[in-house]
Amino acid sequence: MNKWLTGLAVAVTMLLSGCGDKQQSQGEGTAAEPAKTYQWNLVTSWPKNFPGLGMGPERFAVLVDEMSAGRLKIKVYGAGELVPAFEVFDAVSQGTAQMGHSAAYYWKGKSPAAQFFTSIPFGLNAKEMNGWLTYGGGQELWEEVYEPFGILPMPGGNSGVQMGGWFNKEINSLDDLKGLKMRLPGLGGEVLERLGGTPVTLPGRELFTALQTGTIDATEWVGPFNDLAFGLHKAAKFYYYPGWHEPGTTLEFLINKQAYEQLPADLQAIVRVAAKAINQDMLDEYTTRHVEALDALVNEHGVQLRAFPEDVLDSLRDTSIEVIAEQSNKDPLMKKVHDAYREYEQGVRRYHSIAEDAYTEARQPD
Repeated sequence: MNKWLTGLAVAVTMLLSGCGDKQQSQGEGTAAEPAKTYQWNLVTSWPKNFPGLGMGPERFAVLVDEMSAGRLKIKVYGAGELVPAFEVFDAVSQGTAQMGHSAAYYWKGKSPAAQFFTSIPFGLNAKEMNGWLTYGGGQELWEEVYEPFGILPMPGGNSGVQMGGWFNKEINSLDDLKGLKMRLPGLGGEVLERLGGTPVTLPGRELFTALQTGTIDATEWVGPFNDLAFGLHKAAKFYYYPGWHEPGTTLEFLINKQAYEQLPADLQAIVRVAAKAINQDMLDEYTTRHVEALDALVNEHGVQLRAFPEDVLDSLRDTSIEVIAEQSNKDPLMKKVHDAYREYEQGVRRYHSIAEDAYTEARQPD
């Protein structure tokens, strides 16, 4: 665990210990009972110990163990070890596992509104997603979406703006998207389909083989840090940006509500604080590691970095707006989330036009 997380664990443990000492002093004269311990299982959609995505839940488990002085121990399972990658939601809902770590857009079949809590095409970036979820009403909507399934969701990391993906041919016009078989989940995949492509959903560990054998023509995954680890540069040479489909990809902790409610208040607080710490820690790591990995991909492996043509991005943006609006109008809960999301987005874009965006423009050399 890095020094920041270790320091956080110590600080929270001292705070909770102080609360416990106070409660104990109020009840002096009674025999102290041994603290009850809890053992949870956490299933993920990622390969075991996979950089970034897979290390988030591992660090979370260590952090919870340290802050709780061993009262809550969490065993982490990679995709396929206990349940398949895309069965994490059901496993947590049914109580097969007390926790999960995944991405909400995988569950659009459960509730179309879930897609807003990972990332939507041309939507909020990582900083904006954190703001919406924490202070803009997004968390409450997320809990409403998952309530019928007995799941409590919490942000569990963010990879930032992703890359546009790996392609076995150049994308020079919209015609190059027609007939293209691409691993592209969520709403981004539906946008591709509207423009004549074929979206495919595959777990991460199958991407390299599918791309190498021609089962798919292109794939997106995360960004340089994870893409280098998967060796995707060995299966396709054109690496496109920006990641229009996932501008701020929030990962999620899924918690079985019944199991959570059985925890004492201090352990519930530890779970929440640890999740918040991991949410920030993952973004910090990706921000740093992406830089190093992209340099390696371009300078050591000869990857050809390409920007999507402006007219292609314009069409992707216009089509995204149409697809999201159409789907939202078919589902009342999705429309409720969509309306709240867009309202927050409009406000933050107004502010960022004179803050983040203006500063980014100002610091560019002539």
